[in-house]
Amino acid sequence: MKIAYFDCFSGISGNMVLGALLDLGLELGALKEALAGLEVSGYEIEARKVLKRHIAGTLVDVKVQEEGVERHLDDILEIIEKSALPEDVKETCGRIFTRLAEAEARVHRVDIKDIHFHEVGGIDAIVDVVGSVVGLKLLGIEEVYSSPLHLGRGFVECAHGKLPVPAPATLELVKGVPVYGRDIEAELVTPTGAAIITTLARGFGPSPAMEIEAIGYGAGHKDLPIPNLLRVSIGRTRRPEEGGYEEDVVIVVEANIDDMNPELYEHVMDKLFEKGALDVFLTPIQMKKNRPAVKLSAIVREADLSGVLDAFFDETTTLGVRLYEVRRKKLSREATVVETKYGKISVKVGKLGSIVKNISPEYEDCRRIASQLGIPLKEVYEEARRAARGHFCPEHEVQGD
Repeated sequence: MKIAYFDCFSGISGNMVLGALLDLGLELGALKEALAGLEVSGYEIEARKVLKRHIAGTLVDVKVQEEGVERHLDDILEIIEKSALPEDVKETCGRIFTRLAEAEARVHRVDIKDIHFHEVGGIDAIVDVVGSVVGLKLLGIEEVYSSPLHLGRGFVECAHGKLPVPAPATLELVKGVPVYGRDIEAELVTPTGAAIITTLARGFGPSPAMEIEAIGYGAGHKDLPIPNLLRVSIGRTRRPEEGGYEEDVVIVVEANIDDMNPELYEHVMDKLFEKGALDVFLTPIQMKKNRPAVKLSAIVREADLSGVLDAFFDETTTLGVRLYEVRRKKLSREATVVETKYGKISVKVGKLGSIVKNISPEYEDCRRIASQLGIPLKEVYEEARRAARGHFCPEHEVQGD
């Protein structure tokens, strides 16, 4: 599978995405030909090589003739829908502009239908968004991943006057995404760039495991103390069905607790699962002065972190938690129900490609049957595994069971 990793160490904007894709080998002529399907005129795309802190990249300028044109979301969606673009490109571009409109609506506290775009409603912004989606498709990219976003700081001039960095719409768009700010006095992530990457990226964190094939740099206009470049790496990784492991990045939240009634932990665990925790576990530990304690740990996705933190502080006696990101390698999973001589039993099957690695019968189903029939629970487990092996790998192509 061909993937792209966006390293946003100097932020991201629409023209930086286009520049990086052209730097990766996207033909400017092919991009222009694809954008001709938009049926809009009055613009020209120019690209040239530049140096940013001695690193070469491609700088893209979308020069337009129109001035002061404001468009509503419906206007932009109509331009996209009436175009000759592929349907999947139309759908993705529509999602990007809808996210932009939703962010603006939250900032201004108005209905999304009443939002009129200023900078991001111009032809240049439309070309940036559509060109980015088209460019990824032309390069054969199947999935996009990103680093945390470097936002910058300070103030920026826009249609509404001087606004803090990140711009309010940008901040709305990056909710639930890891971001950071350092001592760079500039707007590094624009609303258009934020909308593109938060719509396209399947995850934010370290680069996924891949064999890198090409690297491209898209340049920003400003000269900064750091290279003002968006670095995009393209590579290949194996799909789960091709024998590769599934991979993701999650957050571990943990706290050491030595002053809570142990009877409360069952309730706490239930609440953490309700808030989106993927797993919750307790570890007995010894704290200072050899006091016995419990380390409460929860594994959670970035999007569910806020609710899990609320559960930690609402339901336990802890005064603080530790957070750290971890990468996971996983088998692809398939849940099904198998017929056994004892009745139907749910099972989960872990696969690496076509090879079954693990078979896990559902505990509650097995316990219920064992209790009803008065037979050992382990016999029900074995029968469920046997039935699952017969269903998924009749030639006994199973490992680790």
